[in-house]
Amino acid sequence: MTSFLRSDRSTPVAVWLSIVAALVLAMVVVGGATRLTDSGLSITEWKPVTGAIPPLSDADWRSEFAKYQQIPQYQLMNRGMSLAEFKTIYWWEWAHRFLGRLVGLVYALPFAYFLIRREIPKRLVLRCFGLLALGGLQGAIGWWMVSSGLSERVSVAPERLMVHLGLAFGLFGALVWTALDAWRGEARQPLPSPWRALSLGLLGLVFLQILLGALVAGNDAGFVYNDWPLMNGTLFPRSYLGEGLWGTIAHSQGAVQLHHRLAGYVLLVAAIWLAVSARRTNYVPPPAKRLMTATAHAVVLQAVLGVATLMLAVPLWLGILHQLFAAVVLGLATAFAWRIRRV
Repeated sequence: MTSFLRSDRSTPVAVWLSIVAALVLAMVVVGGATRLTDSGLSITEWKPVTGAIPPLSDADWRSEFAKYQQIPQYQLMNRGMSLAEFKTIYWWEWAHRFLGRLVGLVYALPFAYFLIRREIPKRLVLRCFGLLALGGLQGAIGWWMVSSGLSERVSVAPERLMVHLGLAFGLFGALVWTALDAWRGEARQPLPSPWRALSLGLLGLVFLQILLGALVAGNDAGFVYNDWPLMNGTLFPRSYLGEGLWGTIAHSQGAVQLHHRLAGYVLLVAAIWLAVSARRTNYVPPPAKRLMTATAHAVVLQAVLGVATLMLAVPLWLGILHQLFAAVVLGLATAFAWRIRRV
């Protein structure tokens, strides 16, 4: 019996994956602060190993500063910046990259340990390998994103930021789901129910809204159209169209903010409707009802935070809080979709 349980579930594995998910969440928060402080281009080289050591001498700092002075962001936006000011933005980016390295270590070393001891549920081994691969890919995508702002731009490309942030949130959701699987074991005799599709639809809508928010961030679109519910006094932004279809979808400040607003309204209505419907049906077990109610409350609070962030022109603390609550909403929606698949 003990051998069977070890092959089906593992509390230590669930705790490990939960810790990694928490670290990914911290990395998302620090990444948001890095973006809001325009710190992401302060380190102009990708050194996966030696880059973990920050500048240790005045000569090292001046060398790093000299490299930053060669890129367009310094020349067009920050010319005249002091070394002390450079250190501030450097430390944000270094902390973000350090957290990425820490996440890798906290994932890889226990993973090897649990594999050797055969404590990972057999059905989760391949999934855990997949999460490890995605974590490594995230580092490469992070540099791919940064490199887009080192030669011809003063910031990273919005679509690359969207991919980088989307993968981070995707990893967070996958870690939460896998941790729950490791904790409770394999689902047995799932009930046929429309709620299985509905829960995945809600999860997909939350993720889409996060991607649209990344485009808003990448285009600094939170600093324009700072009235609500109108957009500079009109229902439809005057500067909606960009250069072609992709230019509109990914690069127009008016378009990306309007899309984020509209998706937010749809998500808000959907979450409230699902929470009310869940309470009235026998297809949803009581624990899932509570999760759906919590998800709806989180969506409402996130919508309020979003409006406040916009109308206050994205103060640092509120921008970080808004991004943090996006992860909370995603985590709750993930837990609901996971729970609805169990008797």
